[in-house]
Amino acid sequence: MSSKRNRRQFLQNAGLITAGSLILPTWACKNNSQDNGSTTISSTDTVMTKGSLEKFGIQLYTLRDIIYEDPKATLKEISDLGFHQIEGYEGDLGISWGMSNKDFRSYLDDLGLELVSSHCDILKDFEKKAGDAAEMGMKYLICASIGPQKSKDEWGKVTDRFNECGEICRKNGIRFAYHNHDYSFKAFSGMIPHDFIMQNTDPDLVDYEMDIYWVVTGGADPIDYMTRYPNRFKLVHVKDRMKDVATDVGEASCNLGTGIIDFPKILKTAKDSGTEYFIMEQERYDDTTPMGAAKAGAEYLRQFKFA
Repeated sequence: MSSKRNRRQFLQNAGLITAGSLILPTWACKNNSQDNGSTTISSTDTVMTKGSLEKFGIQLYTLRDIIYEDPKATLKEISDLGFHQIEGYEGDLGISWGMSNKDFRSYLDDLGLELVSSHCDILKDFEKKAGDAAEMGMKYLICASIGPQKSKDEWGKVTDRFNECGEICRKNGIRFAYHNHDYSFKAFSGMIPHDFIMQNTDPDLVDYEMDIYWVVTGGADPIDYMTRYPNRFKLVHVKDRMKDVATDVGEASCNLGTGIIDFPKILKTAKDSGTEYFIMEQERYDDTTPMGAAKAGAEYLRQFKFA
């Protein structure tokens, strides 16, 4: 079974896949102006100097169709492209890609790559995964998706679980975060589920990774959420959406900088509201390859300027 199919099957088994319709508002559309108007700021892990990103990462799911052939060679190529950070995911070889926790961390150190985070199934062996993540030097374990729920009470159980995961991570010296898809921005039972989640999780225990693409795909405004919930979105997925694609197409990612999303404006707000990690991801490779998409993404982020 291919790695792509394996991960999709894992998400389906956990009730995590959805294909929502969407409306793309005008604020989502790309503004080609990237004027250098930002002040210099720095944090421990990501530095923005003169309006630019000096550190950026890649979600390894971008490379899901090739990484299983030779994980070490793929990671080496990622390092050679200029990425500074990686975010993993839980595939057939586990979070450490068939290596021991110690060997995986040592190999990444040799490449100059920081393992910031990993997506994982939070419903299975989460305490062990938190311990493994800490041993590998990870900052975050992330729930990749939880799927649309059938009632407000079920969403309440989700927030309880997130708080529990956050406590487990805290005991291991790391952090827990939730990565959104489009479904949580759809009005449901008199509420917007994503607001409900954020309002019912403990900020001391639960952070968020905003997948900007899925916020836009869900018809919501990334800037609005970043502004209303400052210092909650510690990570963002920088993933672009194709131009001239039907609004009911869920999976329509494309090379960074070629789509409709106004990253200079959105990422400026992210930076100002506390985002520390900027991680590219791509799920479609029309007229390119997984590594071609990674190369294009690295080049875009290397030259990136905040609005």
